[in-house]
This record gives sequence, structure tokens and C-alpha cells, in this order.
Amino acid sequence: MMEYWRQCALWLINCKVLPASHRVTWESAQVFDLAQTLRDGVLLCHLLNNLRPQSINLKEINLRPQMSQFLCLKNIRTFLTACSEMFGMKKSELFEAFDLFDVRDFGKVYHRLLSVCFYRPFPTEESVEDEDIYNHLEDLIDENGVEDEEDLYDCVYDDEDGGEIYEDLMKTEAIPPPKQAEIDIRSCCLTEIKQTEEKYTETLESIEKVTDGCHCEDVIPDLVKVHKCLLLEIQDSVHHRSAQNLYQIFITFKERLLIYGKYCSHVETAIATLDDICKNREDVRMKLEECSKRANYGKFTLRDLLVVPMQRVLKYHLLLQELVKHTHDATDKSNLRTALDAMKDLAQYVNEVKRDNETLREIDQYQKSIENLNQPLSNYGRPKGDGEVRVASVDKRAKQDRHIFLFDAAVIVCKRRGDNYEMKEVIDLHLFKITNNPTSDKENRKWSYGFYLTHNQGQSGFEFFFKTKEMKKKWQDQFGMAISNIHPENANNNFHEFRMHTFERITSCNSCHMLLRGVFNQGYLCSKCGLGAHKECLGRFGCCGKTGNFIHAGIDAFHLAGLPKMLVIRNYFGVPSPTSGPALSIQTGDIIELICADIHSPWWQVRVHTVSLSYNNDVKHIKILTKEGCFHIAENKKFRSILELIEYYKHHSLREGFRSLDTTLQFPYREPENAAMHLFTPKVIGVAIARYDFSSRDTRELSLQEGDVVKIYTKSGANGWWRGEVNGRVSSTKSRHFVEETFDRYFCLQILGRNC
Repeated sequence: MMEYWRQCALWLINCKVLPASHRVTWESAQVFDLAQTLRDGVLLCHLLNNLRPQSINLKEINLRPQMSQFLCLKNIRTFLTACSEMFGMKKSELFEAFDLFDVRDFGKVYHRLLSVCFYRPFPTEESVEDEDIYNHLEDLIDENGVEDEEDLYDCVYDDEDGGEIYEDLMKTEAIPPPKQAEIDIRSCCLTEIKQTEEKYTETLESIEKVTDGCHCEDVIPDLVKVHKCLLLEIQDSVHHRSAQNLYQIFITFKERLLIYGKYCSHVETAIATLDDICKNREDVRMKLEECSKRANYGKFTLRDLLVVPMQRVLKYHLLLQELVKHTHDATDKSNLRTALDAMKDLAQYVNEVKRDNETLREIDQYQKSIENLNQPLSNYGRPKGDGEVRVASVDKRAKQDRHIFLFDAAVIVCKRRGDNYEMKEVIDLHLFKITNNPTSDKENRKWSYGFYLTHNQGQSGFEFFFKTKEMKKKWQDQFGMAISNIHPENANNNFHEFRMHTFERITSCNSCHMLLRGVFNQGYLCSKCGLGAHKECLGRFGCCGKTGNFIHAGIDAFHLAGLPKMLVIRNYFGVPSPTSGPALSIQTGDIIELICADIHSPWWQVRVHTVSLSYNNDVKHIKILTKEGCFHIAENKKFRSILELIEYYKHHSLREGFRSLDTTLQFPYREPENAAMHLFTPKVIGVAIARYDFSSRDTRELSLQEGDVVKIYTKSGANGWWRGEVNGRVSSTKSRHFVEETFDRYFCLQILGRNC
């Protein structure tokens, strides 16, 4: 007999709320895993929409509220309201929001779900129930908190941005190649870029015909003009110039395509306005339908088409990425990489603008729920989380139950009054630092784990207390991140005075020349010389007051531009020897990768990739060779990627190419032979190398230093978000931060780079 909660989990999978491989299906799973998965309310709202479409407007759901008790409770209350209004359930048939969030009565929550499931009933078989399994869930939740499962929510907004509509509109007429003719994949990539741009420009013109009265109406004509020009340039390049100047076209148009930031800032408001107008004005709705029929034969409504531009602007870097992959000429490949970086920067900018607009909507929800607040919360930066704490001023010492909202620059201390909050105090974090209180941890009881906010000038400070040691650690990290954002390292380096700043105009970093992200507090501005910078670039400037391009000592232009791979044209076996470091023997035809290169020095630091293994008490290094885009260590067996090569030799003896090495690749470097993998350790699907420094603005992101090796666990996140691990920390990061080829080039550190 199957336990009720396991049947509930399977029912949620059948309702397409949980993925079939979710951990609640594992043999080792406990009821706690189901409780933790549901307690932020997101999947419950999605459940109602699956049972009865449009029960809930998913735009009202906060998709990733993991550090916000306020947003989790709002989601749960939205679910409960929909159960009452759309499903006719009585209040007595439902549960309280805190019953789920605190898991103080998960048995009640679970049994109330049975009332919802009459649309698709369960249990479907005889079940066994044990009330004792619910007894300690509240303690477990306190210890573990809300888990951030990035890929779990992808199904909630699976087609949110019109992906299927975009693909339908961009379908190209593929011309089958003549029989026996070799397919030129690069030509196919160029054809796809050209044809999809043609289709997209037609779609934009269709949108322009029916956008009267829409908030986007002032942006659409500009988009049409830009893409008509871009299309002409692409057609000319492909037809008459063999695409030799294609890279330059994308670099040149990057600035003009920044208009998408404005578009995505208004598109959701436009869609909401459009929905409202169509709901209340029958004449307008009929007119729009008539226009849609004329423009695209009625296949898509204006509402459908408005999300297509967001899809298109996020596709350019993917199209160029595929073109780079199938371009073999070294100069063309290098030029296209520059264009690829430009389009990735554009995509990142657009995504961050969209993300910041979502953040501003969250802030607005906070603002409406907090009484006695006299200024906009957005003035305090981005939210870092909110929840229940106990606060004591250092001089008074009396603990008070409070709900705090943490932002980059301030802590809003409130008293909860029903579903709303009364502001009691605003703590300016510019004036404080975090000081740990290790003595409080020794009490080993709830609400005894704390740390201090100590005033920088010795004035009265505050002590915050948390339910568990784990909650203290999470909040301490969030406070640390907030203070790091307003007082970043290197902010006053070389006499600069960098401060977090909202740039009114689209601005690029004066160091790396990449765009500053978002719509508010995008970066840092030096109040003395006016330079703008990313957080991670603050230490790269020369002395304040100088003008021009600043390059940090030791980082030359060659390095910043991205070091190329080089073809060896002459054998070298260590004579003459380099002035420092070991020599690397190379042969004509080898491909080597530059690590550090000064054009004024006769010696460059380079890397080739080898399989290094310990066998018969000796360490062997086998050079991985490249030829015609393939990798091999023996001429008789070639592979499309190094990952594929490693996988092959994990199951086939190296003796195929080296008679003295009758062994397979068995244990990854630094992984002991008897390593017991933790039950919940995710599978590593690849390893990437950080292309440059990146300072996270949120504890849910990974901070990176150039050269960091990052284990990749999943690439399924929306808009280029990957989940990975670096230096023992697991979180999310953007794929654009990594060297692309490295994903195939490294696997579990079995492949080692050798430098000379």
C-alpha cells in the first residue's frame, strides 16, 4: 500500500505540476520533501490553472520568492482565494496560509488538497496513513527553509514569452540539398539568420498595423525601422559579400537594438491595458480582431504577437553561437566571437531590464502592505528578503517580535498586523556593519541565534535573533551581501569614490565596456571623475581624475579582448628554454590556447589539453590533438568533443592507441576511489571556466573570478541561467560568464591544462 502523501506527489506529477523526476519520487523521499516543495505556493497556483484554465492570472504569482515570507504567503493566499471564488470551497474546507508556510499543520493542508482534486481524483488505490509523520515537519522546515529549485518552476511559465508562437512565425522553407551533395552547415546557419530576420521583420510590420492605443505604439515603429535596415545589411552581406562583414553588422547594430530595453519595460503593461480595453470595449475588440485577420490571417492575436520581439532579441546570440561553431577560418571565427559577445551583452541587458521591472513590481507590493512608510522603497535598492525575527536594541536589550524587509541600503523593521505591516524603524545600512555573536549560538534553543548590527561611529546598534542556526546563517549572508553592494571592495581604490547609482541613460562600464545591467542601481558611479562601472570592475581603474581607457596593471588589451587559439607552424622541444616556467613541447599543426600574452615579450604562456593519469605508479600525460574540428589522442579514433573522448576511454582501454597503457580512465582527478556520493548530490553534466570576474548582487547568484572552474548541474533554467558549484557553493549564474567551448573541454577535472 502506498502512503497518502506519495499518492499526492504522483497526482501532482499527473497534473503536470511536478516533473516526473522530482526528488519526491525517490525511494529515500520523505513527506518533508513534498511539504518543502509546496510551501511557497507557486506550484499550488499552477495546479489550479491546470485543473481549470485561467483560474489564476500567473502574472500575479511571484515565481521565485524563496527568501521572502511576504511573497510566499501572498502566493498561498492567492491560491486560497481562487479555491473559494473559482471552486466554491468554504473557508472551513481550506487551511490557513501559515498552516502551509510554517508547516505547522501539513496533515490538514494535505487533506484539504483532497477536496480540490475532485477534478482529477486521488487516491487511486488503497493507502496507508500515519499521522506521526507530520509531527516534526515544522522543526525540519525551520532548519532547511524554502529551497530554491531553479528548474522546478520552468514548467509554470513554459510558454510565457510566446516561444511556440515565435517558432511558428519563424518557420523557414528549407530547400533540400541535391542528392549526394555535402551539406554545408555554415551556409545553413547563414540562411537561417537571413530567413528568420525576413520573417521577423514581416511580423513587426503586422504588429505595427494593429498597435493603435497600445503602450508600445511609440516603440514598434522604431523597431520596424531598425529591423528593416538590419535586414538589408544581412541580405547584402550573405548574398554579395560571403558574410565576411556579418560580424561588423551585429556589432554596429547593438546600440540601435538597445531599444528592446524600452520595449520590454512597457510590453507587460501594454498587454494588461490591451486585455482591459478588450474586456470593456466590444468595438475595440472587434476592430483588433479585424486587423489581425488582415495582418496575419487571424492566426495570432495582437496579444500573442506582442511577446514575439522579446523572443527575437534573445535569439541573436544563439544563432551566432551556432555559426561560430561551424566556422573554421581562424579570422572569421575570431570576428564572429566579437559579434557573439556583443549579442550576449545585449541579451543580458534585456533580461536584466525585464528582471528589474519584475523586482519593481515586487517592491510595489511591499510598499502597499507597509503602513507609515513615507518614501519609495525602491530608493533603498533591491530586496534581499523578508521574514520574522526578534530584534533588540543594544542599550534596551528587550527582544521584540518583528517582521523585517531587507534591502541593499536599509532594513525596514515592522510589526505584523494581520496581512499588513506597520513600519516601526528604518535602519540605514550605510551606518552599520555586521558583527557575529558566537555566544548566543551556544544556548541551542529557538530564537537564540543572533548577530549584531554595530554602528560605525559607536552609537547604539541592534541585535537580531533567529529561530535556528541555519536561519541565522542565511540572514547573515543576505545582510553581508547588502552591505557588500553599498560598500563594495575597491570602491575607493586609486582615490576613486564609487557609489551605487541609478543611471538614467543606458550606460556601459568604463572598464570592460559591457552594458550596465537593469533599470535601477545598475552599477557604480565615481562622484569625482564620473566613471561608471560594474561591481566586479571597480579594482581595474587607474588613478581618479584621468581620462580615457583605464587598464589595470597586468591586464593588457590582448587579455581583455579574449585570448585566441594559435596554430603551431614550427616544432619546439624546449630549446631555448623559457626565462620562467617549464617549457611545453609542441609540434607543427598543434592547436594551443593563449593564457597570457604580452606583444612586447618573446615568451607567451600557453595551454594545451592533456589526459593525465596515474598508472603503474607513474604519471602519464597524453596530449589531446585537434584536426578538422575533431579531437583525438590516437589517429585511429576521432571525437567531436573532449567530453565524448573522455566518455569513450572510460569504457575502452587506452591500449587501442598506446600499447603500454592497458587501462581505462577510472577515477576523476581528486575524487578518491571509494568516494561515497551524497544521496542528494546532483549529477555534474559538465564543467565551465569563468571568462571574467563577476560579483553577484544576490546570494542566489554565484560570484566568480576569472579562471574559476565551475561544475555545471543544469542548463535548463530560463534565459540562459545555469545552476552550478564553485568553491563549495551551489547557486545560479548566467551562461554568458563562461568560455563556451570549455563545457566540452573539461569533464570532472580529468583533463588538465599544462602551461608553459
